[in-house]
Amino acid sequence: MITLLDLDHIRASHQSSLTKRRLGKVGAPGNGVAQRAVMICGGTGCTSSDSMQIVEAFRKEVFSQGIEDKIDIVRTGCFGLCELGPVVIIYPEEVFYSRVSVKDVAEIVEQHLLGGKIVDRLVYRQAMEDGRIKPLHNVDFFRKQRRIALRNCGTIDPEEIDEYIGMDGYRALHKVLTTMEPLDVISQVKEAGLRGRGGGGFPTGIKWETAAKQHNPHKYMICNADEGDPGAFMDRSILEGDPHSVLEGMAIAGYAIGANHGFIYLRAEYPIAVKRVQAAIKQAREYGLLGEDIFGSGFSFDISVRLGAGAFVCGEETALMNSVEGKRGMPNPKPPFPAVSGLWGKPTVINNVETLANVPIILLQGARWYAGIGTERSKGTKVFALGGKVVNTGLVEVPMGITLREVIYEIGGGIPNGKAFKAVQTGGPSGGCLTSEHLDRPIDYDTLLSLGSMMGSGGMLVMDEGTCMVDVARYYLDFTRDESCGKCAPCRIGTKRLLEILERITEGKGTMEDLDTLEELSEQIKAASLCGLGQTAPNPVLSTLKYFRDEYIAHVIDKKCPAGVCRSLITYAIDPEKCRGCTLCARKCPAGAITGTVKEPHAIDPLVCIKCGLCFDSCKFAAIYKS
Repeated sequence: MITLLDLDHIRASHQSSLTKRRLGKVGAPGNGVAQRAVMICGGTGCTSSDSMQIVEAFRKEVFSQGIEDKIDIVRTGCFGLCELGPVVIIYPEEVFYSRVSVKDVAEIVEQHLLGGKIVDRLVYRQAMEDGRIKPLHNVDFFRKQRRIALRNCGTIDPEEIDEYIGMDGYRALHKVLTTMEPLDVISQVKEAGLRGRGGGGFPTGIKWETAAKQHNPHKYMICNADEGDPGAFMDRSILEGDPHSVLEGMAIAGYAIGANHGFIYLRAEYPIAVKRVQAAIKQAREYGLLGEDIFGSGFSFDISVRLGAGAFVCGEETALMNSVEGKRGMPNPKPPFPAVSGLWGKPTVINNVETLANVPIILLQGARWYAGIGTERSKGTKVFALGGKVVNTGLVEVPMGITLREVIYEIGGGIPNGKAFKAVQTGGPSGGCLTSEHLDRPIDYDTLLSLGSMMGSGGMLVMDEGTCMVDVARYYLDFTRDESCGKCAPCRIGTKRLLEILERITEGKGTMEDLDTLEELSEQIKAASLCGLGQTAPNPVLSTLKYFRDEYIAHVIDKKCPAGVCRSLITYAIDPEKCRGCTLCARKCPAGAITGTVKEPHAIDPLVCIKCGLCFDSCKFAAIYKS
């Protein structure tokens, strides 16, 4: 059984591993070669771009140069700037290398690690100023962030429990089990103002309090890691980069509500997260941080992993519990709520990954510290997966109350290719689309709801002027229609009808009456659906109708798609003044719709054109246009 003394010993030997790396105090003294740490992103995005091969290449190259005792090579979690991966950061200089490949490793080792000369061509351009390396916290992408849930991602090896302990890991659990009563823990979480980060933002402390009041010897704690929103990877990145923070949060929650067993419901589609979570559970058991009589407190708690098959509806808590029980993942009517009667009819608390990752640091730093971040009703920070038409796509964590403009333009770097901002969707398929009028509104639960969107789990998709908002609504309805479990008619039938209307409109077959039907049907689906999937499915439709109604009217009345996206409503043509007769478009056209001789203007036969857009994309003279 591990004790506080053991924790302190591990912490002392591994504590501030990040600080040591940043100060260059890694490895043995060295024969003229500076001691450095090479931090390599091991998240899903960078791994898919061969970052694991980069890790091995660094190890082999460093060994071949005989400097392995002076260089600490660390495979970490996500740094956040996913668009620039694979990412390598070298301390103590804080050099941010982006889009590194295996073939670059030898050069970095020879030039930087051995020669002390930075490889300029690989440095992230915003990480340099006047030829000097900027501290990472001063880089625009990181400057306005505040990493709490992501505090250890990108700074520790997620598969080494000692590194987590070195960053004060499991000290909150020791504090809770040895100095606090369960109700004291709940009181702290309530005072901190922590709200659920998985969707609706229900107060976490109230959920725990409800379960704690149930007089039942068997209770369960569940971590909802079924992150299914298109483009969302917040929870996955935390599990990949800092799995022990979630395990510690679950154990604290289990103690607070009186549960002795927990489940992590995790998508099998996330193999890296699955591997690291399972490894973390094994390590925590070996250290006695999970299992019987933790810290000699008499409290026992263990965790099992349940793999989901990728059904979006299983993000809904009652559907998730049915899946854990081995049943089909379909929601149940509420009440009773899970905190009263949940898994196998026992009181059950379900929190998502990000929520639980916040718990240990709240108990360590104190409720007032956490409550001092954010807004009056939305405390702390929120992690977003920033994607779409924005320069810096990736993972960001910002204080509640920051504006959309700050996230999109200051952290995200604005809209690429000189395009104009058009909309941003928050909340994934359940959220709504907001306009430039809303860029200076604060990001918090209540504001987003009042505008017709929602916080959701944290997806943030940016759209530029080339986006068709009718097509966006169609896309999300196509997703929710497919993901509906079919249990209730409003969702099963209603989403299909909405999709059919949207498809008619994008094909130029819609009517003005269809717009009224979309609104009426959307409201009925919201009011009558059984679970949150159906209740929020119409949000993209309602928000785009509210803020971009003119685009719907253009599709219906003018039979035109203003953004030039809806294939049935666009026509490709060639401007003879710009065409140079290079024949490239004709060679690319799969339908043979383009005719013309070399060095003479070409033409497109609209009756033959299949509107694939290959000609438009390949023309080097901007001679092809859409109308």
